[in-house]
Amino acid sequence: MDEIQRENMLNELYELIVRTDNTEDCRLLFEDLCTNKELEQMAQRLKAAKLLKSGLTYAKVIEATEISSATLSRVSRCLQYGKGYKKFLND
Repeated sequence: MDEIQRENMLNELYELIVRTDNTEDCRLLFEDLCTNKELEQMAQRLKAAKLLKSGLTYAKVIEATEISSATLSRVSRCLQYGKGYKKFLND
């Protein structure tokens, strides 16, 4: 698959997600798109990001979420340098 095809597929996915009207619609869509484990891992990363943002240490976040240190490191980098968490975790 070339880069243009990949981008088109990703854009179709993002556009479908944006079309959901509420939490229940979003849940139904994600349950069809993802395995339970994938959903759990995404939720785990979001929880870890919130906890890191609130000032918890890596050790406390790992204890609270059971996330791997490698994944937590990636979440931390996204909090520092990414755009999504910064935009949506601004409370």
